Amino acid sequence: MSTPQALTTSGSKGWRALAGAPAIRWLGLLLLCSAYLQGGINKLTDFASAVGEMQHFHLSPPAPMAVLVIAGELGSSVLILLGFYRWLGALYLGLFTLMATFVANRFWEMAGMERFMAANSFFEHLGLVGAFLMVAWYDFKEGQDGR
Repeated sequence: MSTPQALTTSGSKGWRALAGAPAIRWLGLLLLCSAYLQGGINKLTDFASAVGEMQHFHLSPPAPMAVLVIAGELGSSVLILLGFYRWLGALYLGLFTLMATFVANRFWEMAGMERFMAANSFFEHLGLVGAFLMVAWYDFKEGQDGR
């Protein structure tokens, strides 16, 4: 008969194995990249709106900036998901997210509910930056240099 401690220990090993499965890691990376994949695809399929977004944020020249954003969002996401220079894709998306956060979520210039919502978004995006830094750190730590 198994003791409660033995059941807990064996159950924890099962959860650890599941959490450490390559498919779970890849799913986590896919979820981390999902906003960038969605954003890049939307901009690619509606380029006029992508240019309009660049104009809205006073980024110029707007059409070349839209092309750079699309290439960066999609290209870096692919690097991360394929594991080919994952650290580079993660650092790019981390830096892109940090810069975009300071451009789009200037909560310190707002008041009321607008400020509240922009501040939440600002700090959520800082969390994404941290997640991308962790992805890059892990790949450096594991010696994954793109091969």
